[in-house]
Amino acid sequence: MMIEAKNLSCIRSHKQLFSELSFSLDSGQLLLVEGENGSGKSTLLRILAGLRRPDEGELFWNKKPLVSALSDYSKQMTWVSHRNGIKESLTGRENLHAHAALSQIDARNIDEALRETGLKAHSNRLVQQYSAGMKRRLSLSRLLIKRAKLWILDEPQASLDKEGIALFERIASDHLLQNGMIIMSSHHDVQLGKHSVVKLNLQS
Repeated sequence: MMIEAKNLSCIRSHKQLFSELSFSLDSGQLLLVEGENGSGKSTLLRILAGLRRPDEGELFWNKKPLVSALSDYSKQMTWVSHRNGIKESLTGRENLHAHAALSQIDARNIDEALRETGLKAHSNRLVQQYSAGMKRRLSLSRLLIKRAKLWILDEPQASLDKEGIALFERIASDHLLQNGMIIMSSHHDVQLGKHSVVKLNLQS
């Protein structure tokens, strides 16, 4: 599988965030989007997740224009923003079941996802009782439910402690070993060993 961007440009509040931005990413690769605050990292990720249109340029999925491959792309892509997108009035398990229902995906992987992210013992507690790191782990658990090929992640390590970051890196490494793809931003170093990491720096 492959995602490709050609000559993407974006303007926000009359400011040019980036222009003529091009890259391609194949199975087994990670694209690390870097740049200072305000450089357009989150905006670029939202464009790649289909939540915003670029002002110029085009995206391709498996060499087809994204606009004509949107159905397959949506099935193969999972988006996790820097906001956790969870309801604190629900339990961890209830949050994942709600996500599965809204996304129309199989809920059979929920127990495994909770176990892999270290939340199985806390799955029936209200999320409002979770620490910031546990809430982030719960948000990242959604990646393990859908089993999509392409992960688009905005600051996935935010609020995670050292153990949580190591957990994310293990999950990410396993995903790449299974020929998955990851596009992410991060203020942290990303330690993925031998895996192919492509860096994309946005100038503010």
